[in-house]
Amino acid sequence: MLALFETPAGYALFQLNDEGKFKKIEQLSDKYCSDINALNKLLSLKAFYKFKDTKDALKATSKLIKGKIPKSLNSFLQKNIISQEVQDNLAIADKKLGKAISEKLGIQCIGNDKTDELFRIIRFQVNNLLSGVSEDDLKNMTLGLAHGLSRYKLKFSTDKIDTMIIQAISLIEDLDRELNNYMMRLREWYGWHFPELGKIIADNVVYAKVVSAIGMRTNTANTDLSSLLSEELDREVKQAAELSMGSEISDRDEKLIHNLAEQITVFDEYRSTLNEYLKSRMTAVAPNLTTMVGELVGAKLISHAGSLVSLAKYPASTIQILGAEKSFFKALKTKHNTPKYGLIYQAAIIGQTPAKLKGKLSRSLAAKTSICVRVDALAEYENAEVGQECKEYIERKLRHLEKEVLTQDSKGPRGAGPAARGGQRDFQAAPRFNEESDFNLGPLKRLDKTFVKAGTMGGNAGERPSKRTREE
Repeated sequence: MLALFETPAGYALFQLNDEGKFKKIEQLSDKYCSDINALNKLLSLKAFYKFKDTKDALKATSKLIKGKIPKSLNSFLQKNIISQEVQDNLAIADKKLGKAISEKLGIQCIGNDKTDELFRIIRFQVNNLLSGVSEDDLKNMTLGLAHGLSRYKLKFSTDKIDTMIIQAISLIEDLDRELNNYMMRLREWYGWHFPELGKIIADNVVYAKVVSAIGMRTNTANTDLSSLLSEELDREVKQAAELSMGSEISDRDEKLIHNLAEQITVFDEYRSTLNEYLKSRMTAVAPNLTTMVGELVGAKLISHAGSLVSLAKYPASTIQILGAEKSFFKALKTKHNTPKYGLIYQAAIIGQTPAKLKGKLSRSLAAKTSICVRVDALAEYENAEVGQECKEYIERKLRHLEKEVLTQDSKGPRGAGPAARGGQRDFQAAPRFNEESDFNLGPLKRLDKTFVKAGTMGGNAGERPSKRTREE
């Protein structure tokens, strides 16, 4: 049997000399850890590949961590096992790497408790087993590889990418608030000079660009607005400028208003660039979540949870009301109905849903979103197949729920009669009083006052008899 041992210095291939002692290795482990001569009788170094430098070691180690076969290890095994037609089994510490070697190279790999104990002994005596590598060199190589691997992990860390997404979506929200404030101020300020323009142009960014291009409303007739407005709107703006009831402003006022409009335009362009950056980041980090709810809502969910991994730990019920914590706890405190949705309400598919179905669909959407987040955070493959399947399921469910609502509306409320459901009602004659079934009790006899006082007739004691009980 052969044993492959990876070190910071390179790959070592050991040959097991005594199969009988290997079967008792768990009982003899203390002996082999203390006696190098006894260990040399058990196994011997067959081949050793030394890394060229730290960069070569880092490249190989990063692939080994993922369970992949580096080119250097592939060549090493081809040279020392396959080309020599060795039929022995190969002991591997990492089962994932062993599976890759078996599938790609056809070498039979094994891994069990005995091989784990063997690798523990080799790790303990590695300085004595490797020839040509001193203990100081091995320590320096280990330290250099550890630093390089740490830098590599930090460079491609998902947490760092999460941080970029969180910062980007937070900045977009801040820009939206500032743009709204700036636009409100611009419309109020410029509205004193040209109030009709705000009624004609509803889009904020277009309004800011038109204000920046016009300046004083007296310049409207000589300003070309064809690149900003349609021909109809352009004609309407110029006609309104001639008949405007706005007050006059000074050149200094016009300059400040122009600077504010330019600032709004710059902010809007920067927000568009930031939105494209966020879309590319979300597609790379969480493709299934992006497919399911969109990049903006997905980024807000990640930002609210703190990271993609933290969001993956949340159940679907938490994801459904994420962002509505204040309303949720207020409802619990006041014993009112809890909210049905939070940030997930901003998803496009919820906006397309009728009001009475939003609660049902938000539960289903939260459940599928939870699946997509876990696939993005924990799965190894990077595609949006799961997200696409979940989205198609939600769309089918929405169509099914809409059909149910239409069917119930056509039938009317549950328990209602045919007339309430829109059908014809069968009118039947009301049953008439049957005089034959009536009978006459005849004249009532005079009752003794004693019995009346005793309450024999069902009245109260001492009650006077009615006129009907007296015979005149």
